[in-house]
Amino acid sequence: MRILISADMEGATGVTWPGDVLPGTPLWERCRPLFTSDVDAAVKGFYDGGADSVLVNEAHSTMRNLLLERMDERVEMLTGKHKDLSMVEGAQYTGARQADAIAFVGYHAGAGMEGVLAHTFLANQLTGVWLNGVRASEGLLNAHLVAEYGIPVVLVTGDDRTCEDAEGYAPEARKVAVKDHVSRYAAICRTPSRTAADIRAAAKEAVELAGRYEPVRGGPFTIEVEFDADHLPQTVSAVPGVARSGERRVRFQSPTMYEAYRTFKTVCTVASSAVEEQYG
Repeated sequence: MRILISADMEGATGVTWPGDVLPGTPLWERCRPLFTSDVDAAVKGFYDGGADSVLVNEAHSTMRNLLLERMDERVEMLTGKHKDLSMVEGAQYTGARQADAIAFVGYHAGAGMEGVLAHTFLANQLTGVWLNGVRASEGLLNAHLVAEYGIPVVLVTGDDRTCEDAEGYAPEARKVAVKDHVSRYAAICRTPSRTAADIRAAAKEAVELAGRYEPVRGGPFTIEVEFDADHLPQTVSAVPGVARSGERRVRFQSPTMYEAYRTFKTVCTVASSAVEEQYG
């Protein structure tokens, strides 16, 4: 039994502020051990439940945030950027590295939703993302993507809004709220010793939900993206297949979630290149 963990940072214990997750800042250095504690607790819980191996895929920003030296010695960690499936790299692996389940640890609510540091891929430029008409978080997008590889989501951790969001895309998965949303930059936080115990217990139970199923071919998929400034949809509409669909909006359709995901990543990359430092 092999478990894949997709580890994001905004939904980690104690994290509430942009500086907490911006690599290179003092606050980020302070929060790295908290993030590592959450992920390591999930790792230990999966092993407690009978997993044979666990691969952690770093999914935040530079994807070089976790402290490997503070993690369970049995774990493997995939660190660094430029991966085919980005946040859920490893879902496509076969053979001995094939995953039987995936956990979303440190996740957050999507752009336009209530939630601590809520966003979808880009920190500020996206004000909403919709998948087939449903407002989408990274969790929703990633869940649809791994479904094409026959992999169930068995554990989700983050703030309480993240857990509520996960009920829509992974109702059977175990959920752990490490903090309660107050505003985008404020939360009522549990201590790391408490959240580690909660995550470890939930991960142990979640192993029972692991087990591959037939890949889900749910396409076609339509993604609509709303931006905070008019020049961004103008810029990204240069991407083949992407067209303006309304004020500050673009839309595209793909036959598979894999293709939709890659196009969405391209849209975000192009939009990022058109953002100015002061005015966005």
